[in-house]
Amino acid sequence: MAQQPDPALPTAPSAVVRPLQLASGVVIPQETPGAMPLTLDQAITLGLKSNAQILIQGQQERSVKGQTLSVENALLPSLTASAYTRAQEINLAAMGFKPSALAGLSIPGFNIADIQEIVKVNTTNAQLALNQQLFNAPAYFLYKAAKKASDAATWNTLNVRGGVVLAVGGYYLRTLADQAQLKNAQALVKQDQLVYDHAKAERDAGVGINLDVLRAQVQLQNEQQETIRDEAAVAKDKIALNRQMGQPAGQELDLVDTVPFAEYTGLSLEDERALAFTRRKDLLGLQSQLDVATQTARAVKYERLPTVGAGGFYGVLGETTGLYHGVFAAQGKVQFPIFEEAELRGQKEVAQAQIIGLKRNIDGLKVQIEADIRSAQLDVDTYDELVKVARSNQDLSAQELQDATDRYKAGVDDDLPVVRAQATLQGAEAQVIQAEFQYNYAKLRLSRSIGVTETQYKQFLR
Repeated sequence: MAQQPDPALPTAPSAVVRPLQLASGVVIPQETPGAMPLTLDQAITLGLKSNAQILIQGQQERSVKGQTLSVENALLPSLTASAYTRAQEINLAAMGFKPSALAGLSIPGFNIADIQEIVKVNTTNAQLALNQQLFNAPAYFLYKAAKKASDAATWNTLNVRGGVVLAVGGYYLRTLADQAQLKNAQALVKQDQLVYDHAKAERDAGVGINLDVLRAQVQLQNEQQETIRDEAAVAKDKIALNRQMGQPAGQELDLVDTVPFAEYTGLSLEDERALAFTRRKDLLGLQSQLDVATQTARAVKYERLPTVGAGGFYGVLGETTGLYHGVFAAQGKVQFPIFEEAELRGQKEVAQAQIIGLKRNIDGLKVQIEADIRSAQLDVDTYDELVKVARSNQDLSAQELQDATDRYKAGVDDDLPVVRAQATLQGAEAQVIQAEFQYNYAKLRLSRSIGVTETQYKQFLR
């Protein structure tokens, strides 16, 4: 059965281009022909799947989990099997044995002359060996520390994912804002072209002056320059967005979503702070690192206790072509340090210093979290008001331009008020676009400050 495509991911508009996979296993995505339609959700899904930081952090998490398994193995039984066949030729004379040493020894049926100085022996041995730690307190607490280290690596991965969501969402919103700015600039170019054509027609008809034509032409060229700059800004935004999503820099994008806008009605500062203390992945990662240091300190503390272990083997041994007989060994071991006080005290000081340092980092991060929330909330409130003011100013500027254009077309006034009104409207529209972008991005940063960006960015953007 053919594999169904993931609906959360964008699809190529035409022919599918397979990614390039190197011999090392690294996959390099290739550009697809045409513009790839992309929603905000799809962009974030691509970023969480292909962003380089997430891929690197995933390997680091994998490495930590592998180290945890290695530490765990110290507490598990060790069972090994071995077998060998050995052919030996022994020179008894070279080892100091001489048949004359047995002179005078009388054994019925035994002739000393039959003893050979060169002896060949072929033996075969097969056995199973088992070793088990019965009591090893340091190894147990080191295993618990390794488990906490695995948790810390997981929190670090989730923290990176939150940063990727913020970056992808920010660049997506930035691209939408610059596209809106480009669209406004293109509309103003068309309007300025009409003003310029009208001024030129009046001059040619003898009812206008050349100054109006020059003024309209200057305004038209200024808008054309703004359009060129806005086109370059949109292209750069798409390059940056592709980079965050792990896509080729030259991939064409068609952003499907429009600029979202909804007033934020969230939690109180106290509730946001309490939620952040349970959701911020960097804080949870530090707390896991503190648990690692605490368990390591316990392991150091109990290194003065003895360790108890047991082991042994059972197998068969005999001549390769002869008889075999069972062999076995069983042993117990008790080991404890006698003169390692300086090393143990040094390890204790290092562990205590790590614990104190991590506690201070946690306290400092909690203060920083509150500062981040307050700052982001202040930006949300500020840009909310700025959007309202900018939209009102945009409506007034549009009305002013319409009135100036009507007076100019009626011959009551020249085109200078029209040019000024166009510049005012352009500035007002740019302020609306930037205020809306900053407002949406401030809400994303607030969700990041609380620690819920990757799961609740839709609720913040509405």
